[in-house]
Amino acid sequence: MSFAAETHWLIHPTNFPYEMQHMTELLNALQELLSEHWIKVLTAAGFTLAGWSVAHWRASRAWKRREFFERINFSLNSITDGTLRIRTLCEKSCSDIFLNTFAVQRLGQLIAKTTPNDPMVPIPREDCWFFMNSVLNELSEQFASGLLAREAGREVLSNQYLICLTNECDGHVKTHKLRAMVIRRELLLTLPEEAPKFESPQHKIRWHTLQHLQKRHAIEPWRFLEVELVV
Repeated sequence: MSFAAETHWLIHPTNFPYEMQHMTELLNALQELLSEHWIKVLTAAGFTLAGWSVAHWRASRAWKRREFFERINFSLNSITDGTLRIRTLCEKSCSDIFLNTFAVQRLGQLIAKTTPNDPMVPIPREDCWFFMNSVLNELSEQFASGLLAREAGREVLSNQYLICLTNECDGHVKTHKLRAMVIRRELLLTLPEEAPKFESPQHKIRWHTLQHLQKRHAIEPWRFLEVELVV
């Protein structure tokens, strides 16, 4: 047998192993599919690229503005020894708290309506309980051990707290996030007239927020939910 004949015999499709024949058939089918639907394939690829570009642009813009509205920060506010103290209880993804994609998107639209003079998220009354109850459930879970300890007869401490949703969009705030404000009910209703001392100059913004929340609670208490926290 000549070399040419031998080479022809080696590459003839009928002499490929089964896997190679299968791959050849698959490639042929793919080529035929692309030749018939190349416009659809290019269109799909274009939409995918456009979607990625928009997402990248939004992420870049959010980073430059220090806006992280996909997160919710649970912020405890207290005044001890004449000093305003702000402490994070936890921080979660909004999608973990509000278990509905539309609800998260709707909340984002409402956050955009906040202003430096009115940092409270303007949730319509008919939707307020849904959003706030989701926040309350997460907060209650953080303190579940205290509830169990009390039920078991152990000595515990408890207080009533108010919660509401805000976005402090003042330009001096380092990061802009959705914040679930947590403050002892008695404290919010009886804030001192004089400003307390601040651990940081930026905390003056939080003091103004608390003063605003006190006024809003007096006229729109439905924007707040009350929760008992036990430790």
